[in-house]
Amino acid sequence: MSHKKGSSMHFFLFFIVMFVFIWSLIKPVEGYLVWLMEVSPSIIVLIFLISIYNKFRLTTLSYVIITILVILTFIGGHYSYSKVPLFNWIKDYFDLQRNNYDRFGHFLKGLMVIVIIEVLLKKTTLLKSKTTTFIALCITLSIGAFYEIIEWASTTISKGGKTTKDFLGMQGDRWDAQWDMFSLLVGSILAVLFFTKLLYKKVEKS
Repeated sequence: MSHKKGSSMHFFLFFIVMFVFIWSLIKPVEGYLVWLMEVSPSIIVLIFLISIYNKFRLTTLSYVIITILVILTFIGGHYSYSKVPLFNWIKDYFDLQRNNYDRFGHFLKGLMVIVIIEVLLKKTTLLKSKTTTFIALCITLSIGAFYEIIEWASTTISKGGKTTKDFLGMQGDRWDAQWDMFSLLVGSILAVLFFTKLLYKKVEKS
């Protein structure tokens, strides 16, 4: 893909993200505080990526992954993760005990490992290898664990207030953090198996 075509695709992805962002911002179900807590990490990432775009660009594959993950958080921020309508329907239809949008979200966040591999290949001396992949997996899981620590800290500080409960979306599951990390691990491994070779081709062409 040429540089010009790549830039056009990136702009299109950014347009989609902004469209969903504006939608997410309109009357979030649990109020603006919960919305801000849910979407602020994605907003920070977007601001950072935009600020470095002219100096350091990722492949379109990585930008597609980032777009998917950002939209995921904007949807979760609008409804709160425990009340996304589609997954409420799935919950009722299959007689499940909880809305599993957060599980689905952590699973998809495993795609982050592909973006991290690309950054390692471009910004470090690491080469295409199993070691690089393993390091990227470790970084991905570390990010997931850090986010779980933030959630735990918010519970401790606020002593389990309603806003914090809406933010966490635990839905009464005491093992929520462990399931979230497991979902992230499975998603990361599958992402490595299915997308690593494609990433290598994209990096070589970029």
